[in-house]
Amino acid sequence: MSKLKNKVAIVTGASKGIGAGIAKAYGAEGASVVVNYSSDKAGAEKVVSEITANGGKAIAVQGNVSSAADVKKLFAEAKTTYGHIDVLVNNAGVFKFDPLEAITEEEFHRQFNTNVLGTILATQEAVKHFNGNGGSVINLSSIVSDNPLANSVVYSATKGAVDTIAVALSKELGAKNIRVNTIAPGGVETEGTHTMGMIGSDFEKHLVAGTPLGRIGQPGDIARVAVFLASDDAEWVNGEKISVSGGFR
Repeated sequence: MSKLKNKVAIVTGASKGIGAGIAKAYGAEGASVVVNYSSDKAGAEKVVSEITANGGKAIAVQGNVSSAADVKKLFAEAKTTYGHIDVLVNNAGVFKFDPLEAITEEEFHRQFNTNVLGTILATQEAVKHFNGNGGSVINLSSIVSDNPLANSVVYSATKGAVDTIAVALSKELGAKNIRVNTIAPGGVETEGTHTMGMIGSDFEKHLVAGTPLGRIGQPGDIARVAVFLASDDAEWVNGEKISVSGGFR
């Protein structure tokens, strides 16, 4: 398959979970993939190995998206290796659910710096590197931006900001043929949701019970939509948010 043949894609936070799923799907569709990671080098290298083992092209590049210097380095290495950049997936994100009284300044800034500032910094750099044919920016949000959960005020606020960023930049960058869209996953089984204890919990049962398609999501469910938005099939899709949640509202 080659929906993304000759395209170069940077996927932030791609050492595991949804980001890894998107990176592998891009590689399978013919893209050259830059697998960004902040601290999980082994995870990123494993994703690269899986892509290359299947005949794809990929490299792993370390960088914290909340650091402008790291973001510049990430794009410079991608450009040096592959010559151009066509797609940016702003997937890197952190989360922690706390009741209002437990929220700290440190935790607020940790989530906003990665989820919001990181999205802006990476997009800012991508615009400098996209060629005259434009490009595609895909932001990863969450259904909590529209339907926040209790104890998720900071995380939900970051995802609301991510939604707004996409709409604003779709208008600002459209004249350069740069499309900016958002994917809003529902509950997805990842290393992160296992670590937080969601998988196998009553909360997972609640999610599944409220999902018309009757199951928890998988990274591949999100990746297929990310492939579409990165491809030429989506050349008339701009400023949109696609919920990928099995119908959960």
